[in-house]
Amino acid sequence: MAKIGFIGGGNMAEALIKGLISSGVYKKGDIVVSDNVKKRLDHLRTTCGVAVTRDNKELASESELIVLSVKPNTVRKAVNEIRTKITAKKILVSIAAGIPTSLISGVLKKKAKIVRVMPNTPALVLAGASAIYCGPGLSDEERELVMRVFKSVGIAHMVEDERLLDAVTGLSGSGPAFVSMFIEALSDGGVKMGLPRDAALKLAAQTVYGTAKMIIDERSHPAVLKDKVSSPGGTTIEGIHKLEAGGFRANVISAVEAAAKRSRQLSREDK
Repeated sequence: MAKIGFIGGGNMAEALIKGLISSGVYKKGDIVVSDNVKKRLDHLRTTCGVAVTRDNKELASESELIVLSVKPNTVRKAVNEIRTKITAKKILVSIAAGIPTSLISGVLKKKAKIVRVMPNTPALVLAGASAIYCGPGLSDEERELVMRVFKSVGIAHMVEDERLLDAVTGLSGSGPAFVSMFIEALSDGGVKMGLPRDAALKLAAQTVYGTAKMIIDERSHPAVLKDKVSSPGGTTIEGIHKLEAGGFRANVISAVEAAAKRSRQLSREDK
């Protein structure tokens, strides 16, 4: 297996590294990480057993698949630094939010195999949802390799139109924040009705987790599960009525739409 290198050793990079090792997609000896924070490199070397360096050029030279896991405002600098090391055989993967492949290719000033991925924070517990856009030039085998990398930390979905990544940002990228607010609200409701805070929070979080697992494992439409719980004249339908009266679904749709539009704006601002 060719080496994979991570420029930037933050939480998302660490999650991917742990997923790759635990799934067997890569061995520890085939992974190298660069970062400008020595303490972070020491942590990754100790906890993950991977090679570390502070030299991005050295990493790019040694790696066949290079993951840009830096903050969006430092992508230009990182790409420019390794530009001379990017050859036709290498794959450059960016997980920086809002950074289009056109920006990266513009900095490289040459043809290259560029991939843009929108992962999300549940990747930190190997339950992420990633959307992948592969630019021109990648073979079927290379596209499959990229899929395997991100499937190691959850599910991965390939999109053929890069513009769809803005919608993904609004849905699964921002979604963990929306779901967290819903869990907090459920917990608050339990507390209002007399439950201790710790019990309410555990019950709320497990309810969301369990429902999501049922939808995924049983491949059920959410409406089917909703109807199973909603007895005629019962407690659940009474609660649903209140949610609908407050525009619950319309507000969630609007939140995803707003986040997606903001992602589109950020992409344009970075050009």
